[in-house]
Amino acid sequence: MSGLNSKYQGLRLILGDQLNAKHSWFSQENKNEYLYVIAELQQETDYTNHHIQKVCAFFKAMENFAKALTKAGYHVLHLTLDDTKQYDDLPALVTHLCKKFQVESFEYQRPDEYRLLKQLGGLSLDNLQLRTVDTEHFLVPFEELDTYLKPAKHTTMEFFYRKLRRRFNVLMDEDEPVGGQWNFDSQNRNKLKKADLDSIPEPLCFANNVSDIIDRLERHQINTIGKAQPLLIWPTTRTQAQELLSFFCDHLLPLFGQFQDAMTCHSEHKWTLYHSRLSFAINAKMLSPKQVIDAAIAAYQENSNIDIAQVEGFVRQILGWREYIRAVYWLNMPDYSHKNYLLAQRKLPEYFWHGKTKMRCLSEAINQSLEYAYAHHIQRLMVTGNFCLLTGIDPNQVDDWYLGIYIDAIEWVEMPNTRGMTQFADHGIVATKPYAASGNYIHKMSDYCRDCHYDVKQKSTDNACPLNSLYWHFMVRHEDKFGKNHRVGMIYRNWYKQDEQTQQATLRRADWCLNNIESL
Repeated sequence: MSGLNSKYQGLRLILGDQLNAKHSWFSQENKNEYLYVIAELQQETDYTNHHIQKVCAFFKAMENFAKALTKAGYHVLHLTLDDTKQYDDLPALVTHLCKKFQVESFEYQRPDEYRLLKQLGGLSLDNLQLRTVDTEHFLVPFEELDTYLKPAKHTTMEFFYRKLRRRFNVLMDEDEPVGGQWNFDSQNRNKLKKADLDSIPEPLCFANNVSDIIDRLERHQINTIGKAQPLLIWPTTRTQAQELLSFFCDHLLPLFGQFQDAMTCHSEHKWTLYHSRLSFAINAKMLSPKQVIDAAIAAYQENSNIDIAQVEGFVRQILGWREYIRAVYWLNMPDYSHKNYLLAQRKLPEYFWHGKTKMRCLSEAINQSLEYAYAHHIQRLMVTGNFCLLTGIDPNQVDDWYLGIYIDAIEWVEMPNTRGMTQFADHGIVATKPYAASGNYIHKMSDYCRDCHYDVKQKSTDNACPLNSLYWHFMVRHEDKFGKNHRVGMIYRNWYKQDEQTQQATLRRADWCLNNIESL
């Protein structure tokens, strides 16, 4: 604590996902009036079983942010697990530090997770002023979320997205969308052909030494999952995050949209493809969504190789989906965390923790997640998510797995995507239909099926792709819930066109798969 004063006017808390160098806190002239606290806490490592790269990335980014603030002249107290082990939780640490440094006020940026907001909101600090300020990160102010969405009601993301396009004048030509239409999703569903594989760019990776953090996690007996990397490949400074953004705009955006739903197991770059991998940097607030959107649009305007379909598909993920998911989370918590519309209660199979399954699609998505703490949106939605939906996995267990394994997973963004989008546990607040699919979808968007133990063209044989029978089993057992849904009505008509013998054989195969789920 050398270089710190014995007393400060106020203490300001910076959480691990609040590493925003552009925050107004850091535009003030009197840099020595406040003590900024950045702390590793066991409550944050232990609320779920995290991927070790995720913990290392947050801790390293926090350390680097503390160093940057100190270099800029701010008074910063950066505490590691070694320093905070005596405190039961965040309130205990804050209470101690406020007394120690004799502060008159305690300030914090509004947390993006409900549990932390509740924890900090319940603080009782005698005779101290408590101030909550905005994180100054999202485009839609928190207090305006309910003007776009209503609690427990479905609002189509597309309508939300169009309102934001107009409000923030993003890809607009006066009052009309650039390119003449709002959405180019239909052009962005290409499968990677053999000739495309050699052109996939080598990803930009970093080499951040986190061996001391790994040692610290072991010393404090922190339980983690996944593969440790002493030289962490993920960005942990604002400069590195900006480098990754520039790399995406220069090398990946030209084909991003076209292949954003594609999957392959026949490229050494199969885990990255044309995806930006900016989600960790954005969610930790090293980059702002506006900065990312502006950079992508500037690249589109300057590079004739980037067409409107590519940039619109990317902007929709940031301006549309990300802001929409945040609104769903905050307008529906805490009830949202308990939703289980389909009454799913099956245990998550053990291979979600080690990746040893004969299903090639699951094996690819899970092993990639364990190795890199990352999978792209289609792997999450239509491989692991779809499998959990069809087999009726308890959404609490699905939530925990997604929240722990992915480097970009913070509850506000993870839970509506998982419990809502992939599991339909929220009864349609996010999606208008369940994102259920047979093996045919995987075959259409990947080359996984070609190398699989199972036959994607079979439904009821002993070597039939489990997804085929599980799909029909799911639809049949939930017909009371989905039978009148206009988006899935045709599916039931196709089912009843099949003869009874075929139907029963398919359902028997599904029952076998469910009863033997651990050996699939």
